[in-house]
Amino acid sequence: MFLSANAGKRSLAVDLTHPDGLTALLGLAARSDVAVQSLRPGTAERRGLGYAALRERNPRLVYCSISGYGRVGPLADRPGYDPLLQGETGIMSVTGEPDGAPVRVGVSLIDQATGVWAALAIIAALHEGEGRELDLSLFETGVSLVPYHVMAYLATGETPGRHGTAFPLIVPYQAFTARDGELLVAAPNDRLFGALLGALDLPADPSFATNPDRVARREQVVARLGERFAEADVETWLERLAEAGVPAAPVNDVGQVAEHPQTHALGLLQQLPHPDAPDLVEVASPFSVDGERLLHRSPPPRLGEHSAEVLAEAGYSPEEIEGLFESGVIVGPAR
Repeated sequence: MFLSANAGKRSLAVDLTHPDGLTALLGLAARSDVAVQSLRPGTAERRGLGYAALRERNPRLVYCSISGYGRVGPLADRPGYDPLLQGETGIMSVTGEPDGAPVRVGVSLIDQATGVWAALAIIAALHEGEGRELDLSLFETGVSLVPYHVMAYLATGETPGRHGTAFPLIVPYQAFTARDGELLVAAPNDRLFGALLGALDLPADPSFATNPDRVARREQVVARLGERFAEADVETWLERLAEAGVPAAPVNDVGQVAEHPQTHALGLLQQLPHPDAPDLVEVASPFSVDGERLLHRSPPPRLGEHSAEVLAEAGYSPEEIEGLFESGVIVGPAR
């Protein structure tokens, strides 16, 4: 988990319970553009690292707090973890098969989405050019990921359920089982549904002519398509659907994704030799700049690997840095 999330970063390991450690961090805040902290609400303030304390030293600082449930409300003091919030914000209630138990999304969806929201908020604040205090939480991110479900409930009073790979408002828009695996098919309008029937060599049915018709007769439509998909392999159907212009994709496992020619064509895998993992391969940043993949500049750091380097940049002398190492205020690799 650490290696996958921290390529390109530096590590300063400092004891914040020691006055000299707190002083070092405050000094860094005084010369920084952004400070991000993810302690429970109130903890940073008690440690002398709240927004007010840092803003005194740096009025233009963008200060971003990330918590589990936000800084106000009845749950503000509770710790937050991705699977807990997937359950509490309703994501699990709409994930899984209709007759099965709620299912956690298989990635740390809320953790990663909160990081993206934090980055967007920080960039906006930096663009504004003034010191700002930003607050985000896993709870708020979770709710933001189910907006149309929440709106539908508020409009109708009906609680949405689980639909497996399907989408409740469109048919067909889900996975089907072929002879050797599964593929996802998306025919979100009547023209594409007609093209899908043509690719499958199935006759048109007036009772399935429009999407509202198909939603009302979901079971019949899905059963008829499912019987046909089961008669051939995934690759056969993908080729025929592509020729017909019907959006479709295989259901790959992670190994297939790692070995996929599209993954390699895009340069999404980056080798970053690490002292403890010489064959380390990372997933690179998911965007390119001026036509070139944005690559990590360095492998994930070891604990405190850059403690001396960062403090030297902050104005500490070699003797002062050595004294902090000796007193245990900072840690790092053998010097």
